Amino acid sequence: MRSLFLAIAAVAMATAPLAPSRAEGYAAAQLLSTTTTIIGEPIVYPTTGPARVTAAIVTVAPGDSTIPHHHGAPLFAYILEGEVTVDYGPPHGVRTLKKGDSMVEALASSHRGRNLGQIPVAILAVYMGADGTRNVIADK
Repeated sequence: MRSLFLAIAAVAMATAPLAPSRAEGYAAAQLLSTTTTIIGEPIVYPTTGPARVTAAIVTVAPGDSTIPHHHGAPLFAYILEGEVTVDYGPPHGVRTLKKGDSMVEALASSHRGRNLGQIPVAILAVYMGADGTRNVIADK
């Protein structure tokens, strides 16, 4: 009987919509589940050393932009506040992300984010790298 209950519970959890759930013993809402970056690159983890996770809040003031750059490690990003417009260049184009959006940022493709809005953009950036790997690499 216990195994039947567990099987039914497993099917219910697998088919449930993405919404707050107590399946793991606490409330959780899935933000993202993917195997590719926002532009379709496969996610590949660096192997330069022991794993290192780095988290930061990136802030871009109204009218400002980031430098053109790419990433040496996968980057999960969640927009906490504001809106950012990111230019990935041809053939990937421009994407606009707003408060509540999440993604895995492009890795090898150079890109630049701009705040075209009236309030600062705040982005939770979580880099899933390794010792010896640069999270952000400036492009020339």
